[in-house]
Amino acid sequence: MSGPRNSQDPLFPEIPKTHGITGPISEDLPEEEDLIQTRKLCESLQACDIFEDDFQLRHRENVVKRLESVYQEWLKEMCKEMNLPEVVTDNVGGKIFPFGSFHLGSHTKGADIDALCVGPGFLERKDFFTSFYEKLKAQKEVTEIQAVEEAFVPVIKLSYDGTEVDLVFARLLQRSIPENIKICSNELLKNLDKRCVRSLNGYRVTEEILSLVPNVYNFRLALRTIKLWAKRRNIYSNMLGFLGGVSWAILVARICQLFPNATASTLVTKFFKIYSMWVWSIPVCLREVKDCRYNLPFWDPRVNPSDRYHIMPIITPAYPQQNTSYNVSPSTFTIIMEEIKRGHAIAQEIQQGKATWSKLFETPEFFEKYQHYVLLQAKSTTDKQHIGWTSLVESKIRLLVGILERNVSISLAHINPQLFPGPRKNNIEGVSTSWLIGLILNTDGSRNQKIDLTSDLLSFTDAIYTQAKTSELYEEGMTVSAMYMQRENLCWQMPDGSRKKVFSPKPQSAVSHQISAPANHTAPDGACQPGTKRKGWPQSEMPAEKMKTDKESASVSTATPSSVTPQATKRPRSPCSDASTSKRIKTDTEPQQETKQTCHDESGVLLSKSPSPSKKRPGTPELETPTKKPRYDLNQPTVELSDQLPGPAKPVSVKKGSIKLHLISRRN
Repeated sequence: MSGPRNSQDPLFPEIPKTHGITGPISEDLPEEEDLIQTRKLCESLQACDIFEDDFQLRHRENVVKRLESVYQEWLKEMCKEMNLPEVVTDNVGGKIFPFGSFHLGSHTKGADIDALCVGPGFLERKDFFTSFYEKLKAQKEVTEIQAVEEAFVPVIKLSYDGTEVDLVFARLLQRSIPENIKICSNELLKNLDKRCVRSLNGYRVTEEILSLVPNVYNFRLALRTIKLWAKRRNIYSNMLGFLGGVSWAILVARICQLFPNATASTLVTKFFKIYSMWVWSIPVCLREVKDCRYNLPFWDPRVNPSDRYHIMPIITPAYPQQNTSYNVSPSTFTIIMEEIKRGHAIAQEIQQGKATWSKLFETPEFFEKYQHYVLLQAKSTTDKQHIGWTSLVESKIRLLVGILERNVSISLAHINPQLFPGPRKNNIEGVSTSWLIGLILNTDGSRNQKIDLTSDLLSFTDAIYTQAKTSELYEEGMTVSAMYMQRENLCWQMPDGSRKKVFSPKPQSAVSHQISAPANHTAPDGACQPGTKRKGWPQSEMPAEKMKTDKESASVSTATPSSVTPQATKRPRSPCSDASTSKRIKTDTEPQQETKQTCHDESGVLLSKSPSPSKKRPGTPELETPTKKPRYDLNQPTVELSDQLPGPAKPVSVKKGSIKLHLISRRN
């Protein structure tokens, strides 16, 4: 649809319908300059190659139809298996409703399809995830199929004829599903299972959004722009604590309601302006939703005290209304708001003719932004193992972010939604995927501060192993590790197989910290220290980092130059430090050393290293087998520390000078 939708009340056509919970801010018609800017915006989007051609769109529609045919065939097979009357079998029906970005018309080239499978009430949910799963698996067009029954919204993920599809299931309390069934009726939700209600919610919300915007064409173009911007700026991920597709759609739809006659370029400009000033104790709502009293979870801070603490409430327009941004944390909120303010500044430059739309879509330099990082890696033996293992670890990363945020010494933890696959040289090394979390430390003005991340990182990896064992997902060869790294020590295996050092240190004065983190980790397959040779984990063993790091820690010890005063920072605008530091390895089996080797790097940071009493190179720890029994018997592979340290740095001396002032009195 390219024109207004539901612009008037059907019962009283002479009275214009008000879109949203308030009236519009402006109903001005677009001027010539607005049309020119919209044309330039379209050209910029086309240059980014996000639009599908007619052939690709027809293929996408055909995938939905073919899946619906398979689904209806399966429903009839189930009726016969259950010995139901022939009249029930013939009229069982069955329907698949696409929703999400595809139904909104804002999907990009290669995006997946979210689809709702609606079935009759005599089916069991487990039938969908067992019998129908097997039927899908037998289809020649289906590959990479995976059932995620334990998810908040249970889903079957698959690739059908090259198109990724996520299928959710809901059963209604009726014997058949006719072709013209009205899913948006609230009456259908009465006495339904909560998991079915959550599955239905996706399609119902999508339909409500389309019905509540005054101009669907302008809404779709503006939403494509915002989604591309959010993905390029790495703030598009509901699972990792940012905003997902439905949240961005509601935010854009609200701007459309406030400026019903604006062009897409104006809507984008107003989007950044309004949300850069938004007071986020006020929720973003498209309409008032009444509670039908069906005993379903309903977002209402007046009734539910926990809803009052949501950081960035963005509320769905369908019953039962929910907060789509529930996963947003203090850190991700800070990052989202920083990016919105950046977008507002660029939009102003575009209006003034000082910039083009392409500047809005520039990608950030995540590796240049922070001095401190946590490197998280999931590793499996086979590709089949790795699909489920990576999904589990990624779904829990926001819990690690929350753990780090609760550390009083960390003011911000920024997870990069981009994942990094490890190199694939041979089958022996296995499969690995890594993520990076940038950290900003809260120094509180102290000169020498010790920050311990050991317990934080271990508690997260322990939780992953525990859940994997509980859900019977764990298999031998699956490992997860989390370790602290400094920016200077990061190099990365790029998708094309080349190795890239992600940061080139620039000499400058640095704030100093002392950080403790698990020590028996090497840089994983995706990352390593410059000048060191990575060593693979033996396949005969599982890593022992969980058991051994209880008594071991790797400390990074630095000192603040006299001319630098550490300052706490709340926003990830600039890195805490560009200083190069070296790890000091200390175990309980080593005696206290009376002497320490010290050196300074070019930025004036003091590097401290404790010499090892063994014959090994300095910096190589003597690992000790723990005497107490581990909490559970997940044998993890042993990881070796690198036996090389960064090369010596040149000392820097700091000279203090004084200025003497002589006051001379002159009389006229």
